[in-house]
Amino acid sequence: MTTLVFGHLSPDTDSTGSPIIWAWYLSQIKGIEAEAVLLGEPNTEANFVLKRWNLTKPRIISKIDKNQSVVIVDTNNPAELPAAINDADITTIIDHHKLVGGIETKNPINIRIEPLACTATIMHKMIDKDLEKAPDAIKGAMLSCILSDTLEFRSPTTTDEDRAVATALAHDLGTDITLLASEMFAAKSDVSAFSDTELLLLDSKKYTVDNTNFRISVLETTAPNVILNRKANLMAAMVDVANNSDVDQVLMFVVDILNEEAIMLLPNDLTKTIAEKSFGVTVSDDTVVLPGVMSRKKQIIPNLKK
Repeated sequence: MTTLVFGHLSPDTDSTGSPIIWAWYLSQIKGIEAEAVLLGEPNTEANFVLKRWNLTKPRIISKIDKNQSVVIVDTNNPAELPAAINDADITTIIDHHKLVGGIETKNPINIRIEPLACTATIMHKMIDKDLEKAPDAIKGAMLSCILSDTLEFRSPTTTDEDRAVATALAHDLGTDITLLASEMFAAKSDVSAFSDTELLLLDSKKYTVDNTNFRISVLETTAPNVILNRKANLMAAMVDVANNSDVDQVLMFVVDILNEEAIMLLPNDLTKTIAEKSFGVTVSDDTVVLPGVMSRKKQIIPNLKK
């Protein structure tokens, strides 16, 4: 049976690139038949990375067959995986997020979770010397994943190890990190093809605070005004997205990569209260700037208060 390797729903660059990296490693180095697949259409940055390194876009799946052999990467949260994930034969989890719980396995499995900025950085260590056998496309995917998740080392999730691995990969590939990152961020910032609802779902995760369920949407961009010009429509769409997602409220943060800050949209009293209690700001309008806030994982989710 072919082992399927996939990341989370609404795949970003790491959840697109890391399955490709690990499927290459399993099939070409370990002799295990493996296929990278996606749980949805990759975002614009991830699509750019696929084209930049001449990688074939993995096929998109919506469900998992019972007893299907799978490797989960870049998440360990059942809410970000197919509904029947516990019916699959999960063999490995490789991730850099906090342990959520809720996944059940049929047998003891390999789990590798480390406090690094990117799944691809963990894979770099796991593959070790065998990476010498990897084609440039695999190394390029690895580099791109790290630059994406660290926002070119701007994110507070960045570790010395992430930086060192990216620097070494770029040197090996003869790639200018700044140029590649700027091209990736330009692709990420082009959201013209997305509806308001699609934007809210593009990079979002569910999270619960004091029995209130949230969908936390983050849009990283070098052109925040392009998104903020759609503010009224986005705030109106939050209601439908919340209802269709079975959550109480959508929280939306526009991360300005270059100015290293986030702009939080505040459509109602609940979101305004959350902003003030969570980030210590005074709210006077329907948006608020959060200086230095760049990371949902490290700065937004841990601070959320009602």
